[in-house]
Amino acid sequence: MKRTPLWWRRLIAWFTPRRSLIVVEGDTLPKRLPLWSLVMARDDGEDWSVGLRCPCGCGQRLEMILLKGVKPRWDISVDPKGHVSLHPSVWLRDGCKSHFWVKGGKIVWCE
Repeated sequence: MKRTPLWWRRLIAWFTPRRSLIVVEGDTLPKRLPLWSLVMARDDGEDWSVGLRCPCGCGQRLEMILLKGVKPRWDISVDPKGHVSLHPSVWLRDGCKSHFWVKGGKIVWCE
């Protein structure tokens, strides 16, 4: 499978809307994830995981664990304007091999 050039991914990221955060109750994510949003599963006030569709366009469903004590794990933050950030970066070792950050609701591609 041919990878999309980095310059093209960055151009598309510039023009796409900022991603928002949708919180669902329960310890699992819904089967279908929205195109432009991140979805966080929260059960009894505890954040379990966050999911999104791969921003490269391959359609792969990505799920990152937020639970403390689990490795690997991610942290999610929302600024006062409602823009979501995800730390650390997301790096797919298989498939499309995308590597990106979610910062301020925008996708920031890594080299």
